Amino acid sequence: MTRVLLVDDQKMLRRSLAAIIDKEPDLTVVGQAGDGVEALLQARATRPDVVLMDVRMPHLDGLEATRRICADPVLADCRVLVLSMFELDEYVYEALHAGASGFLLKDARPAELLDAVRRTHRGESLFAPSILTRLVAHYVAAPRPDRPAGSLPHLTRREVDVLALIGAGLSNEETAAALVIAVKTVKSHITNLMGKLAARDRAQLVIAAFNAGLVRPRPAGRQPVLGKADTPGENDASGPAAATGVLDAGELSMPPVIPMRAGP
Repeated sequence: MTRVLLVDDQKMLRRSLAAIIDKEPDLTVVGQAGDGVEALLQARATRPDVVLMDVRMPHLDGLEATRRICADPVLADCRVLVLSMFELDEYVYEALHAGASGFLLKDARPAELLDAVRRTHRGESLFAPSILTRLVAHYVAAPRPDRPAGSLPHLTRREVDVLALIGAGLSNEETAAALVIAVKTVKSHITNLMGKLAARDRAQLVIAAFNAGLVRPRPAGRQPVLGKADTPGENDASGPAAATGVLDAGELSMPPVIPMRAGP
């Protein structure tokens, strides 16, 4: 049974979400909170598997509440799913950077909400890799100072290859095809990357790729894709991700975007 905590300052929305979730045999709402302070108390008291977190709330906003929940060792198994009114909410990148596993539009259909909760609990990326990359690229204009480009000496060459491809928006299957390795091997590299980079999920790996300068966002909202290789990967022939150090946009088509919003 997946335990869910609902955090939103709109009581009617919390009730609606609770009604949808509690109808499912494998999901249950274990608590509700109207602000970030109450969310922290409820999270420690109920130990949820997934927190549906609003951003704009009184007393303590959802960003800081997310940061504290994700940093709390007692809540190490808890994942935060941010609720947003907009597809590119100005707070979404900071929420992901704080440790959130992804975001969901508030006007998503009930089936999308339930799928999002289940996938977040399983540790999967909430949305298609291309959507995640477009989202992060929208807010990251250059490598961040806390992790300068090229400062990943603790990763193997192949792990850097995989991280760069994830940051460019490729799925596990596409990464395997690009590097001519098995999907199972890609998953193994992703597990190692999560451990070495202290990443909770794929969203955090995409952010790490941008922070390290492995991927450079294109202007005007164009999605980043791969350049050509000039460095062999570890234990393998060279692949597209063993690139010039920074992946750029414009040469490889991306997976289709899967819209999350209902209606026109």
